[in-house]
Amino acid sequence: MMSAIARSSSRRAAGATNVHAEPKQAPLSGIDLATKDMPAQNLSYPIAVNLRNGMPADAEDLGVICYEAFKRIAEQHRFPPDFPSPAVAADLMRMMLSRNDIHAVVAERDGRLIGSNFLWEGGTVAGIGPITIDPEVQNGSIGRSLMEAVLGRARWQGIASVRLVQAAYHARSLSLYTKLGFVVREPLAVLQGPALSLPIDGFEVRPGTEADIDAASELCRRVHGHDRAPELRDAVRQGTATVVEQEGRLTGYATGIGFFGHAVGETADDLKALIGAAGGYDGPGFLIPMRNTEVFRWCLKKGLRVVQPMTLMTLGPYKEPDGAFLPSILF
Repeated sequence: MMSAIARSSSRRAAGATNVHAEPKQAPLSGIDLATKDMPAQNLSYPIAVNLRNGMPADAEDLGVICYEAFKRIAEQHRFPPDFPSPAVAADLMRMMLSRNDIHAVVAERDGRLIGSNFLWEGGTVAGIGPITIDPEVQNGSIGRSLMEAVLGRARWQGIASVRLVQAAYHARSLSLYTKLGFVVREPLAVLQGPALSLPIDGFEVRPGTEADIDAASELCRRVHGHDRAPELRDAVRQGTATVVEQEGRLTGYATGIGFFGHAVGETADDLKALIGAAGGYDGPGFLIPMRNTEVFRWCLKKGLRVVQPMTLMTLGPYKEPDGAFLPSILF
């Protein structure tokens, strides 16, 4: 049976918006890792690799690499793997490689795929990931080359703010991202458990509609300084979006309570209402900022459990949130 990660990925692929279907063309001089049709480049790293754009035909091999990479590092630290099987990871790869608003870079050695990275370009803020390297060739600066490739792409696209979420137990990735200029912004916890089915007095949760997008986007701008309208629009079309209202006024929304979903609310109670109304939590679970002690403690007291700690990191402009939020696995 396809896992929740794959189901969520398939839904998002069906409603993908092609925000950057016709990206800018980069200059021909020098090594460039940002163009849509990037030629393979030989790079001088401890392990010699070629980088090129990812293609749908790469999905199966990249799925195996993704599964094995996440499984090995998680098990080394006694955490559950993010993917239950290579097939589920391949489904995610297939979805990402099919979308024009996600830029894929893959690494090859001797004609064999050994890693990949992705830049989600659907809004004014870009998300990075997942980045995965074949466990047999890790620690050879391949991760750095893949990160530099997508960061170069973001610069060429004029995207000033780039964000990612990393596994807090993975010291090497934390060190790499910090050296590349990323700043730690939020300690996160991934929560999972039975759906709460718990209404909050005075807060009405209902499915989101197209008519809610403007008000929800304005709320997101007040909280974060930018909106995530393309993701919200996709979630409305896929039927995963929810909104919360107080006395008929929209005070929060979620694209989904799960690994790839995000939520924004005016108050902690708005988040409680959205979490309490969710029918389940896709993938490994949903992410919550641990600094939001009120909602974090409430979730634990209601029976949800911590799966793993993670860290939100940013590069470029960042506004400290002025409200309550749940990030996605991207940001």
